Amino acid sequence: MPYQDAAAWVASTPVAAAMRGHAWLYPIVETAHILGFAVLVGAVAMFDLRVLGFGRDLPVQALARHLLPWSVGSLLLVVPTGLLMFSTQPIEMLGNPVFLLKLCLIAAAGVNALLFHLGPYRRAAEWRDGIPAWARLQAALSLLLWIAVITCGRMLAYV
Repeated sequence: MPYQDAAAWVASTPVAAAMRGHAWLYPIVETAHILGFAVLVGAVAMFDLRVLGFGRDLPVQALARHLLPWSVGSLLLVVPTGLLMFSTQPIEMLGNPVFLLKLCLIAAAGVNALLFHLGPYRRAAEWRDGIPAWARLQAALSLLLWIAVITCGRMLAYV
């Protein structure tokens, strides 16, 4: 398969060799990945829960302005650490249905967030009388997608 050549090249890089060869490097990178994911999903979950009606004393837009930098910053940690871990066994990961499902779920969560920000969130200033059902539905979907991503991430150790 065509991706196998690219995956073999990734596995042969010095970075991948270092990740496999140093006893503490992979666990340190994995810990950073988990910490970054905790911040990312925590920020997303807090915002989604607000959209779903929890914490009504907090203005939605003010909360978004506070949490968005945390989400973006955590992505700057999660993406490179995820790529580093992937580099240690890319052929196996690309053949693992749970890993592929995790990637699809991450993509779906990203598309959902983009659609939320391009759609209902554009009118957030008008939400004083209540948050529209479409926005609440997207918030619920976001929570479910991120819970599924975390579940897949944990299952990778066992599949």
